[in-house]
Amino acid sequence: MVVTDRYAVVGNPIGHSRSPEIHTAFAAQTGQDIDYRRELAEPGGFVDFARHFFAAGGCGLNVTVPFKLAACDFADRLTERARAAGAVNTLKRESDGSILGDNTDGAGLVADLLRLGWPPRGQRILLLGAGGAGRGAILPLLQEAPAALHIANRTPGKALQLAESFAGMGPVSGGGLEDIPGQYDLVINASSASLSDEAPAIPASILAPGCRAYDMVYGPEPTAFMRWAAERGAETADGLGMLVGQAAESFWLWRGVYPEVEPVLARLRGGL
Repeated sequence: MVVTDRYAVVGNPIGHSRSPEIHTAFAAQTGQDIDYRRELAEPGGFVDFARHFFAAGGCGLNVTVPFKLAACDFADRLTERARAAGAVNTLKRESDGSILGDNTDGAGLVADLLRLGWPPRGQRILLLGAGGAGRGAILPLLQEAPAALHIANRTPGKALQLAESFAGMGPVSGGGLEDIPGQYDLVINASSASLSDEAPAIPASILAPGCRAYDMVYGPEPTAFMRWAAERGAETADGLGMLVGQAAESFWLWRGVYPEVEPVLARLRGGL
């Protein structure tokens, strides 16, 4: 009897997740036989959930808020990008039964930037926010060889500390929102401001001519950050492509085949 491989996305809340739709489309596209579901875990209950899921034959988990740090601790070993991010959004049961932890968020961001024709190589990049979303993006961005990567955060010390932890990996610096040095070719909003429909409090002078502005948040309408940037002449994009891109990275880790992002992205965009 052929057993369908089981996968899931786990979080709290979880009802909004588009992951089952995305991975089901990837599976149909690539001829993979998987069962992928949403799973709700109670606060503090992630480890018990994950242990039971894998013991019962589960093959892989996507992990969302608020369990990415717990997933990092749960994994038996981590990829380089998961170690750098200090958080895990993808777990895979290896052939020996051990659990591999990965973070595909930053790779999904870079893949979407490349899809948009916005390659980070040689660019001056400003990253807004020093939380988990921003942290996961730093190593993948540095691996693309930007001219500079500056992290700006409402709490300057947090950005400085984050920059110092990546200092040996590329041209990275950090500071507050009020004293951002220079101008930037690409501004990436990884702060939580867009969740409350607010634009980060940054000066327009940081936008270089021809600047591009990317918001990790997505929705049916442009975010406040995107509107702010567009009014000042920047080309803008939201994070829906990053969502599909990070899912494609997870799918490749699990199944060894890389799906086509564009048709799935178009389907999701039409459903917003």
